[in-house]
Amino acid sequence: MVGIVAVSIWAAPAAAQDRMKYGVRAGVSAEPEQFFFGGHVETRPLLERLTFKPSAEIGIGDGATLIALNLEFAYRIPVENQPFALYVGAGPAANIYSINGDSPGGGADGVHGGFNFFVGLQHEKGLFLELKVGAVDSPSLKFMVGFSFK
Repeated sequence: MVGIVAVSIWAAPAAAQDRMKYGVRAGVSAEPEQFFFGGHVETRPLLERLTFKPSAEIGIGDGATLIALNLEFAYRIPVENQPFALYVGAGPAANIYSINGDSPGGGADGVHGGFNFFVGLQHEKGLFLELKVGAVDSPSLKFMVGFSFK
């Protein structure tokens, strides 16, 4: 599973390389309460304003370590005469949990499926803010800041 996600995140047709965006992200999450960091790629548009934006994040804290592999799609909504755009998106996630032995509460080690919904604001230079809501076994809420390189 991890190999398939890694290939989908990093592999791209040679012709599309100049249109791919790579980026970094960091933020905080709730349930579990963690600090996380990671990276993403964003493909050229698959359809008008719709891109594939897979990411990988490592969360630390609240008695657990979480590796989140997100296979998400983003839809960009330009704001007229402004240097930024809104975007919304969603997609499935594979969440790999490692729970510390002394951690209170439930949960179990292993891979758990999840689903994410998000909204963000991105400046044309690359800086973005994003709010993500998770379902199933994804963190319930994430707030992040990041940067996409062209």
